[in-house]
Amino acid sequence: MGNGTAVWHRWGVLRLAGARLLDDRDRAGVRAVLDDDPVAACMVSARVEVAGLDPWRLGGELWAVGPRFDGLCFSGANLVPLRGDRSALRSFADRARRHGRTCSSLVGRAELVLPLWDDLASHWAPAREVRADQPLMVLAGAPAVEPDPYVRPVHPAELDNYLPAAVAMFTEEVGIDPRLGDGGTGYRARVAELVSAGRAFARFENGEVVFKAEIGALSGKVGQIQGVWVHPDRRGHGLGTAGTAAVAARLAAMGRVSSLYVNGFNHVARAAYTRIGFTQIGSFATVLF
Repeated sequence: MGNGTAVWHRWGVLRLAGARLLDDRDRAGVRAVLDDDPVAACMVSARVEVAGLDPWRLGGELWAVGPRFDGLCFSGANLVPLRGDRSALRSFADRARRHGRTCSSLVGRAELVLPLWDDLASHWAPAREVRADQPLMVLAGAPAVEPDPYVRPVHPAELDNYLPAAVAMFTEEVGIDPRLGDGGTGYRARVAELVSAGRAFARFENGEVVFKAEIGALSGKVGQIQGVWVHPDRRGHGLGTAGTAAVAARLAAMGRVSSLYVNGFNHVARAAYTRIGFTQIGSFATVLF
């Protein structure tokens, strides 16, 4: 009896120490964790609110460490650590190594992403780039500058006019052409989905996009603005500031807090977001493959 109890105890400790796969039975506990950090968790919260936790609907897996979700991590197109101490992050790294890399990036709060990457770097192929300082900014309420009245949701019939700007933004921001591999089919589908949902915004002049931005993730509390871009010929004239303010105003009207994260070295964009009224509440980090 004593030996059996000891064996069970060791097994129980190991089981609790490793990262485990969650399903819909864990939904209430996960929602509580996500609600503790609604801005940083927006990307994952938006998925969970709609799809629940079953991987086939979620488009990825949620992993947890500890009986009270002391560690939480999303694994899908992106690997997103959401909570955890150093031990929990090592458990996530162990599980990620066993699965092999299927994500295109690690992204999330810098204090979680960077130590997780430390544990994965020697096991996965070298990263294409590590962006260790990306201020995470929020705006609650209306913007402090006048929104551009010509920025509006893109109509589905305008997809072909909008897509070149989206490709240009992605290539400039991420450093690779999103059409590589499949000729752009997958990227076009993702952009079309945002357009159909009314979450892609642009200012058109003579049929050409001169400003664009998207609400990349929309949870019950937060909207995350992404893909902010101004046509190179129109930069320096305030279109980015007023255009982003227009998207933030739309989110405020929806009762959501606006959030975004920006590269630390992009001083022009950071200054523009500060003028709009965004304040920094933390730092993200992104590891790109």
